[in-house]
Amino acid sequence: MSVKHAILGLLYEKPRHGYEIKTGFEQMVHQQWPLNSGQVYTTLERLVRDRLVEPLGEDVRDRKQYRITEAGKQELRRWLLEPVQKSLLKDEMFFKWLCARKMGFPEIDKMIMNQKKKMMETILQLTQLQAQLDREQHGDMILLIEGGLLHLEADLKWLQCLEEEGSSPAWEVQHEKKRE
Repeated sequence: MSVKHAILGLLYEKPRHGYEIKTGFEQMVHQQWPLNSGQVYTTLERLVRDRLVEPLGEDVRDRKQYRITEAGKQELRRWLLEPVQKSLLKDEMFFKWLCARKMGFPEIDKMIMNQKKKMMETILQLTQLQAQLDREQHGDMILLIEGGLLHLEADLKWLQCLEEEGSSPAWEVQHEKKRE
């Protein structure tokens, strides 16, 4: 997630001060990704330095307002049109599974079961959150949740494949042959 681009997006909508950016971001993501105030202000400083944002002065409460520049709008557009690259081959669970098989870890089935349990808990949490949201008011968040549920479903099927592959590591078989 790019805080820089989230700030540009919020400023594209209207000029804002730092705290308004923080709360606007948290509302946009339905409080699912907390944003540190310090991160907002350091990012704003970099955006000003890079001429993507400009300060407007202070409002009636002495809070510095910012607005997006034309260069900022171009950067936001560039980012929005750039496809997202997912790192499908750098999955942490798969790496754990590879290590467990390589070392002959005797609890590999338990490791997979723990992961499945964690995923099922997450599915339950997301399903409960989805049920609490109104589709008209929170349609974007519901779509995000539905995407997350689809990913989790695919990951559960993938874990089933790992289980079916068996926990008999190639390492163990190779070392048994050497012992003979």
